[in-house]
Amino acid sequence: MILGVFGHDYQIANIEASEFGKCYQYYNDKEPVAIDCSSKLFDQALFFIIVTALIMSGIISLIKGIKGKWDNEVKTKDMVGPGGDKNLEKD
Repeated sequence: MILGVFGHDYQIANIEASEFGKCYQYYNDKEPVAIDCSSKLFDQALFFIIVTALIMSGIISLIKGIKGKWDNEVKTKDMVGPGGDKNLEKD
């Protein structure tokens, strides 16, 4: 989704580099300026790496949350809710 929304500018770099050999920086208020294609492709690769790292960290967090012991290591005296007081001695 992130690549679909914000990746349009970075997709243009591949097309310009492979088809035309020249890359341009586009502005809303002035004419396009010719730039080095390698810098534009580097920006594209950097953006892709950042998005991939964010997605991978989310997946790892989900897996660690599912396999984690944090919810299984609750002491009986700290348990609340239905059935949480079964092991406690009644007064």
